[in-house]
Amino acid sequence: MDRLLQGVQIRINEKLFLKDPESSSLGKRIIEFSIQLIDEIGFESFTFKKLGKEIGSNESSIYRYFENKHKLLLYLTSWYWGWMEYQLVFATHSIKNPKEKLLKSIIIITREIKEDSAFSHVNEVLLNQIVINEYSKAYLTKEVDAENKEGYYAIYKRLVGRLSEMIAEVDADYEYPTSLASTILENGLHQHYLREHFPSLTDCNERVTPTQYLTHLVFNTLKQNLNE
Repeated sequence: MDRLLQGVQIRINEKLFLKDPESSSLGKRIIEFSIQLIDEIGFESFTFKKLGKEIGSNESSIYRYFENKHKLLLYLTSWYWGWMEYQLVFATHSIKNPKEKLLKSIIIITREIKEDSAFSHVNEVLLNQIVINEYSKAYLTKEVDAENKEGYYAIYKRLVGRLSEMIAEVDADYEYPTSLASTILENGLHQHYLREHFPSLTDCNERVTPTQYLTHLVFNTLKQNLNE
């Protein structure tokens, strides 16, 4: 997998940045240290001034790359979903059996993340924690409809679409493939969050993973529909 991803560039909507952070060493440091700082102090407490101190640069230099921290969060979460999409495509492209393909996809999307050496300036483990804890803040805003029209959530929506198509391949008669696909992505994050912060609200724990729960949910839902 690492060899396949070497040289891969995650393409992000250009409207999310003023200058491509992948184009310079400073830009890559902004990405690297913003992930570390947001994971450490949370998005609410995160500021470009604090980030500037971490990277040893003026706050104004960060504003040359990103208009505000909301756009930076959208960039980081878009990068995460793009990275997830690449993994899913590479891991499933040769699988012919629809059930095996869907199962593999659920595993990839809901599993605990390990660092990927293909992207040295991005700590995927920390970025995964940011997505679990902060992703809803990227779209639960008054501007979400306008941002959606601008394509800010295109990668996430594309990933839901891929899952929806896989579900339909398993069960062409199932009426809600897109709803089930978005449930896999959203609930995968939510179950990880509950397991860490509200363990009494989930059956996921050290023995039961979100992957096990969602695999059970999806295939029992489709099985029930197939048996009707």
